Amino acid sequence: MNTLPLIPTRTTALTLALAVTALVALGGCASTPAPVEKMAVAEAAIQTASTTSTSEGAPGELQIATAKLASARQAMIDENYERAGQLAEQAELDAQVAVLHAQSTRARKSAQESQDAARALRDEINRKTVR
Repeated sequence: MNTLPLIPTRTTALTLALAVTALVALGGCASTPAPVEKMAVAEAAIQTASTTSTSEGAPGELQIATAKLASARQAMIDENYERAGQLAEQAELDAQVAVLHAQSTRARKSAQESQDAARALRDEINRKTVR
């Protein structure tokens, strides 16, 4: 009866060792690529958000976005691409939050001005009809 030996031969052990080494080497090549596109999108989002109205209406949010982009740039320099990608995504979202917060602030201010104008007009009408 032909049976396979339970103890690997020297050739089999060498082949197995080479295969494991090759897999480890290939695993090193499969590291996270540089998030160039994410960085570009974050840069564009912050540039779009960097307007006078956003700077005045949501300065804190804009500052957070800018700081995260700076951290993402440093992570790129350090070749920590996974962290750079995460920070770039966060910077993009924070820039969008800054724009939306500034728009909300402007809308709230405009609504208050409209209410004040309506109240002033109502008061003026009431004064004229009382006479």
